[in-house]
Amino acid sequence: MNTIRVSKAFDFEMSHALWNYDGACRNIHGHSYKLQVTLCGKPEVDENDPKSGMVLDFAMLKKIVKGPVVDHLDHALVLNEKAKDLIPGSDHQMFEKIHFVDFQPTCENLVLYIVNLIKPLLPLDIRLHSLRLYETATSFAEWYASDNPEVE
Repeated sequence: MNTIRVSKAFDFEMSHALWNYDGACRNIHGHSYKLQVTLCGKPEVDENDPKSGMVLDFAMLKKIVKGPVVDHLDHALVLNEKAKDLIPGSDHQMFEKIHFVDFQPTCENLVLYIVNLIKPLLPLDIRLHSLRLYETATSFAEWYASDNPEVE
């Protein structure tokens, strides 16, 4: 049986600022992110299985990505933890969805963050092939498993 790649796209709105950056992105600003997740696997061959012919039910892929990634990041402000003292307390309703991370929240680092969230949730017989995260309509970062054999 052949290995097949399946992909699903997700959208979310998120704001961020880049700590100690020397350009306009040092200011809090937002993006309409588009995330494409591509998996590899072999389609189910048991005709009695309700998932026959599928590598992974797209509904399952949606469940894997939506909670820990989309729901977590959508309409959130993501900042480097070094900025924690500069932001008012999170007890105010305007600031209930701020995530402080231990990395610079660039598109590239967000891709790595998302890889680490998704990989442990995948079934053992399914491989994460790639992620593509669009920060704008014309700018994106990609992660490919084949470029990272040390994490396979």
